[in-house]
Amino acid sequence: MQKGNIGVTTENIFPVIKKFLYSDQEIFLREMVSNAVDATQKLKTLAEKGEYKEELGDLTVRVNLDTEKGTITISDHGIGMTEEEIDKYINQIAFSGVTEFLEKYKDNANNIIGHFGLGFYSSFMVSKKVEIITKSWKEGSKAVKWSCDGSPAYEIDDAERADHGSDIILYIDDDNKDFLEKNKLEGLLNKYCKFLPIPVAFGKKTEWKDGKQVDTDEDNIINNVEPLWTKTPSTLKDEDYKSFYRTLYPMQDEPLFWIHLNVDYPFNLTGILYFPKVKNSLELQKNKIQLYCNQVFVTDQVEGIVPEFLTLLHGVIDSPDIPLNVSRSYLQSDREVKKISTYITKKVSDRLKAIFNEDRKAFEEKWDNLKIFINYGILTEENFYDRAKDFSLFKDSEGKYFTFDEYKTLIETTQKDKDGNLIYLYATNLNEQYSYIKAAQDKGYSVLLFDGQLDVPCIQTLEQKFEKSRFTRVDADTVDHLIQKDDAPKCTLADNERDNLTAVFQSQMPKLEKAEFLVEVNSLGEEQRPVVITQNEWMRRMKEMSRYQSGMSFYGQMPDSFNLVLNSDHRLIKEVLNEAQSALSADLNPIESELKGQEARMAALNQKTEKKKPEEITQEEKDDKTKTQSTIDDLKKKKEQLISDYAQKNTIVHQLIDLALLQNGMLKGESLDKFLKRSFDLIK
Repeated sequence: MQKGNIGVTTENIFPVIKKFLYSDQEIFLREMVSNAVDATQKLKTLAEKGEYKEELGDLTVRVNLDTEKGTITISDHGIGMTEEEIDKYINQIAFSGVTEFLEKYKDNANNIIGHFGLGFYSSFMVSKKVEIITKSWKEGSKAVKWSCDGSPAYEIDDAERADHGSDIILYIDDDNKDFLEKNKLEGLLNKYCKFLPIPVAFGKKTEWKDGKQVDTDEDNIINNVEPLWTKTPSTLKDEDYKSFYRTLYPMQDEPLFWIHLNVDYPFNLTGILYFPKVKNSLELQKNKIQLYCNQVFVTDQVEGIVPEFLTLLHGVIDSPDIPLNVSRSYLQSDREVKKISTYITKKVSDRLKAIFNEDRKAFEEKWDNLKIFINYGILTEENFYDRAKDFSLFKDSEGKYFTFDEYKTLIETTQKDKDGNLIYLYATNLNEQYSYIKAAQDKGYSVLLFDGQLDVPCIQTLEQKFEKSRFTRVDADTVDHLIQKDDAPKCTLADNERDNLTAVFQSQMPKLEKAEFLVEVNSLGEEQRPVVITQNEWMRRMKEMSRYQSGMSFYGQMPDSFNLVLNSDHRLIKEVLNEAQSALSADLNPIESELKGQEARMAALNQKTEKKKPEEITQEEKDDKTKTQSTIDDLKKKKEQLISDYAQKNTIVHQLIDLALLQNGMLKGESLDKFLKRSFDLIK
């Protein structure tokens, strides 16, 4: 029997392994099984070269669970190890440069795997003792047993083993007994080893017999040794890709389409990326791409390899060239990773462009599901717009599709404002904004439909990319002002008439939560509606962007601001104004006359004191200004109250306001009920 100490210069190696070297305990099983697969593949390589001349036989890697003994055993029929190889590869941890490794990497354990082969030692994260029983493939080799209890001390002894290969026996420690549960172990094997290139068996398949599940004689093979991404695309059919997708994501809808990646220069990369049908939530769809290294599952956190916008895709990527840390769970910063990310972006862009060119009709049919990926790319990837602009589409309110250039040509002659800006009109909901869309169409304008999650957030980017262009929602202003062709017609009302008309409606505007209303008067023409509600494009856009950009949360806190526009040319508005003037003139005229006098007095007082320094203004002058301002405020309140009392009883005012609110889906509950009753009364 040989005894000795593992070749490190400190006894702290195992605490480091247990606590710092690996970020996730469960990957011990992946490391053990993938080591067994590596050993088996090496034997196959030796056989192919003619160095190993025997029959390969059954190469299945077997994982066995013994709950009574508290052990997990990983067995292979690979190349095995001699006693000298155990000493070299197991006892001498990372035999080159071991004296420096703890000191060098004590603050950044994640870098260690780039310099040291420590996969086997992950077993000590969950084990109180580990044994290796191994026999080399080399002629004349004898079986040996290596054991270690988690300290630097180890023992090597003779052992019995009929065939070449290795058994790794893990004696699970008391803190990790949950790994001795069959379901958990099978779940981990399915997660990490589902596509390993050598068959991996875990127990036997079961069948229902005599009222219970019983084992059969057939091995329970948990992996597919030739997953779809390893095959040549030309040999595969659509159903093969769909079937594989169902294997990866059993509960998902059928994908839109897929891209098969296969490159061997300047790096090795294979995989299949699927475009899923994204319904509403961006976050819930992330972390669906699985990263593999030589068919060993590594992680589904693929940021850094896959561009941010493509993390919404599903599928697999397999590359032995992606640098990984010791736990194979976090990607290191590396120029090669950037190259891979760029390649994937180009490959996806080229594929989308090809699909668009080959069958535009089919592409258009998928666009509503597809555009979230394109929009996300335009928002997050600096150069993606230049790739995507040729196959990105606009859809108008009638369901017709246009490329960016096609749509620009369509509206170029009709939708330029007086300053030469091209105005892209859009709606976000066909039903809710129907009347605004109809008004724009009647004017000869085209309206885009932006009803996707990221359509509106993309607007600012498109405005930067498009020359002299601006996007405006159809309800951002009255139809004549959406695209200002010339100077707006002047309102013919006198200032006091405008003010009184505004006050009549402003006094009756409802108090809605998180909403403010500002009443304004415009000359819109006799044929246009008497009232219309609009919302400022810039303010609404800021609020919508605040949902996606945390730095803009200030806008999200602000109430929605709406304009109630009164059409001074419409007969109903004229009637309201005339009736108000008639009903209120006797009471308002003396108030307005006195108000004008007091405002003139205040102007004179201000003029008298404006050139004086504060200390030069007398107390008498200060008192006079204070008294005059107080009188002005009282007169204004008196005027507002008179107008409000009148407007409160004016049925037409309330009906017009409610009609405008109803058009925008803002009339609900008690207010809607009052409107209905009032409407019935008016019909009578």
